[in-house]
Amino acid sequence: MSEPNVKEVVREKYGQAALRVTSGENSCCGNRASAKEACCDPITSNLYDGAQKDEIPDTALQASLGCGNPTALAELKAGEIVLDLGSGGGIDVLLSARRVGPTGKAYGLDMTDEMLALADENKRKSGLTNLEFVKGEIENIPLPDDSVDVIISNCVINLSGNKDRVFAEAFRVLRPGGRFAVSDIVIKGEVPAQIRKSMELWVGCVAGALSEEDYSNKLSKAGFDSIDIEPTRVYDIEEARNFLRGHEVDVDMAAPQVQGKFRGAFIRATKPKAE
Repeated sequence: MSEPNVKEVVREKYGQAALRVTSGENSCCGNRASAKEACCDPITSNLYDGAQKDEIPDTALQASLGCGNPTALAELKAGEIVLDLGSGGGIDVLLSARRVGPTGKAYGLDMTDEMLALADENKRKSGLTNLEFVKGEIENIPLPDDSVDVIISNCVINLSGNKDRVFAEAFRVLRPGGRFAVSDIVIKGEVPAQIRKSMELWVGCVAGALSEEDYSNKLSKAGFDSIDIEPTRVYDIEEARNFLRGHEVDVDMAAPQVQGKFRGAFIRATKPKAE
């Protein structure tokens, strides 16, 4: 799928998810009494603890479509400037804004008008003022060079059709010594093409996840060092059994070829300090 088509599919999917939340439904599961109930999607469920859920509007949690919890792992400090790539309904921006405090700031970047509208409403509900949502694409970040301390993202980079450009832009806007700290889906080992394509409908939606080696190599090519990929969850084939049946995949055949290879991971890297 070409990059423009990837973007349009992503834009439509996430726009629809935002509208479902706005109309009182969950982004992935339809009507529910509360976002604090478990989501039916095993990728996006149970990522935030009770204390974090209490810090944010319910509609921010309902709109969450991530695969991890980067704000819990990024070790944000008071006074830092944070940028969330593909911020959606704003959950990780709101949590980041609380962690960096009034002397810091959190930016959320998203290309979907409906998600940006929802994020701005969640900002209003939160009462926080040290955050800003910006319209744009993660391949062309509308911020100056050397302007942020930390870049976070939650299962969005795997949706891009031009990941090299994403990593180059992330490197550009980070200050020397700045940190790249994202949650994403990675692949460990070889997966047959047909099965990989069907699995990506589940874990990556459209553009597809990188192997751990490719992810690391692309970050290095962009200029990052101190690269570390830490698995946070290994997805079990049983979690996707019903979904895969709907996509004409023989799950019993797929299981031994896929088991343990699709992983949620926390990826860290650093922009070298100026000499």
